[in-house]
Order: sequence, then C-alpha cells, then structure tokens
Amino acid sequence: MATVSVVCPVFNEELFIDAVIQFFLAAEPIDKELYIIDGGSTDKTVEIVKQYAEAHTNIRLIHNPEKYVPQALNKVIPLCKGTYIVRLDAHTEYDASYFTEILETFERTGASIVGGPMRAIGVSSTQKAIAYATSTPFGVGDSSFHYDNIEGEAESVYLGAWKKSIFEKTGLFDEKFVRNQDDEFHYRAKAMGFNIWLNPKIKSYYHPRSTLRMLWKQYYQYGLYKPMVLSKIKNSMRLRHFIPSLLFLYMLVSPFIVAAGFWYSVLFLTLLLPMVLYWVLDFFYSFKCQKGAASQIKCLIVFPILHLSYGSGFLRGILKIV
Repeated sequence: MATVSVVCPVFNEELFIDAVIQFFLAAEPIDKELYIIDGGSTDKTVEIVKQYAEAHTNIRLIHNPEKYVPQALNKVIPLCKGTYIVRLDAHTEYDASYFTEILETFERTGASIVGGPMRAIGVSSTQKAIAYATSTPFGVGDSSFHYDNIEGEAESVYLGAWKKSIFEKTGLFDEKFVRNQDDEFHYRAKAMGFNIWLNPKIKSYYHPRSTLRMLWKQYYQYGLYKPMVLSKIKNSMRLRHFIPSLLFLYMLVSPFIVAAGFWYSVLFLTLLLPMVLYWVLDFFYSFKCQKGAASQIKCLIVFPILHLSYGSGFLRGILKIV
C-alpha cells in the first residue's frame, strides 16, 4: 500500500502539469500514488496526463464535471490508499524534499495536518510585487503561513497534507466553498481537536496572479467566502479578517469627509488621520521592496488592491449570509 497519496486538481494547466508530474516521479519516497483531477480542461492537459498514466501505473486521471476544487478533492480522498494525503497545486514549484519533510513532520510532531508556508515568487514585476506584498504584515496581517520563519501550531497551512484517518471524523470538504475550502476544513478540523503544524522546511514556491485584475478577482473571492467560513466555525474569527472591510467602508466615506469642509477643525483632522496613515504605510512598505523599481511602484497599487478587493468581497459575503 502506498505511504503517500498525492492529489492535484487542475484546469487548463498544459504549461505546468508536466513539471508537477516530473517532480512527483523524481521525489522520495518511491512508494506513492498520484491522482490528477481535471475540471474540464480545453487545452492539452488531459492528453499530457493520459500519456503519463499509460506509462506509470501509480498515476491516475480523474474527471471532475463539477469543475471546482472541493468537489475534486472529495472525489479522490475515498480512493486514496496512502496513510497520508498530500495536495499539490499546478502553479507551485516544490523542493525535492517536499514529501520527505512532510512525512518527517508527521512523525516528529504527531500532528494530524501539516504543511509549509506560502512562499510566493514571481517572474514579472507585477508577480514580484504581489509576492512581496503578500509576505508583509501590512499586506496580510498576522496570518502565520505567509511567513517562512515560523514553525509551530497554526490555524492553516499552504495546500496541506492530512492523515487520511481524520476524514472519518471531520468529513470531507464543504462543497459550498469555491474559495477558502482549505481554510474552512482546517478551521473545522482544529475546532474538533486535530492539531495543525506549520514547518518552513516543507518548501514550495507559489506563482501569484500575473495581472492586477486577476489579483483583484482572487482576493475579492477570498473575502466573499470568508464570512461563510467564520459563521460556520465561529472560534476562527480574528481581527485581521475584519480590518479590510472597515478600510473599504472608510475609503467610501472619506470623500464625504473631505467635502464636509471642516478644514481646520480637530474633527476633520481626526477623521482624515487614518487615510494619511494608510498611505504612509503603503509608501513605506512599497519602497521597502527589494525586487526592483518597477515592483516598488506596482506595490503602491498592489497593497490597496489586496485590501479593498478582500474588504468589498467580505462585505458582500456578510450580506449573503444575513
């Protein structure tokens, strides 16, 4: 029986899927299996996977007509033969020791869920700006799995690896969550007493969105589904979840504050102070970026996009559940 079952949901990943499979074949341990779950790709993804599946009996292609990640995971988890299930993402590069570090962490800590931090890397100046911004306190708050120097118990990890046995008690992924399904599952597992361990030696490198428009859409959806997660797992609420929506509301009313014209009053200065502070922090963290002048300039836009897209999505998500 395989020690490790590897699962990878995909959609139109012809540019990346070959590297993922090559990594799987080369990495230790040898005793493992791979399930690639395709969500209806229209490019050559399925053709590439079929070629590998014909040559390797431990690689299987599963079709997912429902398209989304939670349905994909739920289709293959019952099929997995391994003691441990490891999720991969096609837009991520993995260190050669990825699987062995996961197994070592399970054995050393006794945790039920383990994983590493989200290390974002980029090729273009936009990707580099996003990678930097999402690894700063100003960008993402105190979310520990965005930092690569922290080890210990955590609320969540990037992608994640799970003892298969825990699904008997937790159940599978909640298919309502097109986004944030990993957060919801990890929060639910933690609330049930299963411990989650973050280990920076579990190394992977995530490629962020390549355009600002795609970034806005991504973080809007993160915000949109987060209130559903928090309403389901109430003890997972943290202050950082609410700050972007408060910022979004403040940005909406700030023009009216200016238009009110209390130019020299203490009230006006007090109301305007958060706006000034926000842009000071934006400039400070943007020009602290060490990824080149173009990325520094783009950071000035990336930080507000992260905050305002998430914040507006979060407010919309609240309206959907009330």
